[in-house]
Amino acid sequence: GSGSGGSGSVPVLFCFSVFARPSSVPHGAGYELLIQKFLSLYGDQIDMHRKFVVQLFAEEWSQYIDLPKGFVVSERCKVRLVPLQVQITTLGNLTPSSTVFFCCDMQERFRPAIKYFGDIISVGQRLLQGARLLGIPVIVTEQYPKGLGSTVQEIDLTGVKLVLPKTKFSMVLPEVEAALAEIPGVRSVVLFGVETHVCIQQTALELIGRGLEVHIVADATSSRSMMDRMFALERLARTGIIVTTSEAILLQLVADKEHPKFKEIQNLIKASAPESGLLSKV
Repeated sequence: GSGSGGSGSVPVLFCFSVFARPSSVPHGAGYELLIQKFLSLYGDQIDMHRKFVVQLFAEEWSQYIDLPKGFVVSERCKVRLVPLQVQITTLGNLTPSSTVFFCCDMQERFRPAIKYFGDIISVGQRLLQGARLLGIPVIVTEQYPKGLGSTVQEIDLTGVKLVLPKTKFSMVLPEVEAALAEIPGVRSVVLFGVETHVCIQQTALELIGRGLEVHIVADATSSRSMMDRMFALERLARTGIIVTTSEAILLQLVADKEHPKFKEIQNLIKASAPESGLLSKV
């Protein structure tokens, strides 16, 4: 380009939000260096849990375009970093290959305290059987098992990917993040267990902050109080988290009567799932 040879630095205007800061990068700098520069200029204002796209101002269009593949800086230019808005409506299509199930703290000591715990356990069993049939990885946590006991014996943990003790309320622990990183193409988390307004809510918010799509199984999660349970489900639904039911999830994962596992999944849901007090709100 004009005014710059094969080496040296090139002036670049870095735009983010309402800001525009002139700086420069080495001739030939690509995407990685531009990102580093954005971080050094605006690091304190960038929410690293959001997804971003880098755009280049293109004279021929008189507007910003997505950074072309393999782009390198060869002449003075203007780039901007745009946070992708969280989609207002998440469609929430589930496919087994991009889904993981999270089973949260279904422990013995909660049995007498949690509203409709028997119903929650029986729906949890359906979900775990469904996961086994469809080859969906399952991550299980137990809150302070020394004091609260291990997962109730009715819940069959055969074949789950991970059972992890925790003290943090959210399930998003380093070991869980590592396990998620091992599942290629994971996009959706189906979340159930207790308590809706504490561990489930905090897990869901952390996962959605990491760009995953979260489905909460309303008939497989509860709290000690129905008030806490209902307000949590309502709050989460407003955050773009999908609040749905076990039957909807299992049939969405199967998607077709011709699916080789349809008959077995159908057997799981032959008797409708117990409504565990959810209809009192409708």
